[in-house]
Amino acid sequence: MKIKADLGVLDILVHLLIWLALSFITLGLAMFVYPYYFARFVLNRTTITDDHGRERQLECQVDLMGSLVHIIIWALISLLTFGVGYIFYFYKVWAYSLNNSRLV
Repeated sequence: MKIKADLGVLDILVHLLIWLALSFITLGLAMFVYPYYFARFVLNRTTITDDHGRERQLECQVDLMGSLVHIIIWALISLLTFGVGYIFYFYKVWAYSLNNSRLV
């Protein structure tokens, strides 16, 4: 089995610029949503090739409304721990995103 993420430099740059703009507009609050869309960005561009050469696309089904409670809880944890919780938050977001992904 082989896993390949097809990320172009231009795609990454546009994604970063959009999230930088959103971060400035929302005074940093967008950074609590960013990890979900970062994980989704990478996972949706990932393919898995099995031993028989069949290629399948990963599809991350994380969206804002489905993750809202998760975001609020981790935002509170991050604020109460003065940012230390955000480090753990990033790992939990990846686990959450992987658990909400499927092969298409």
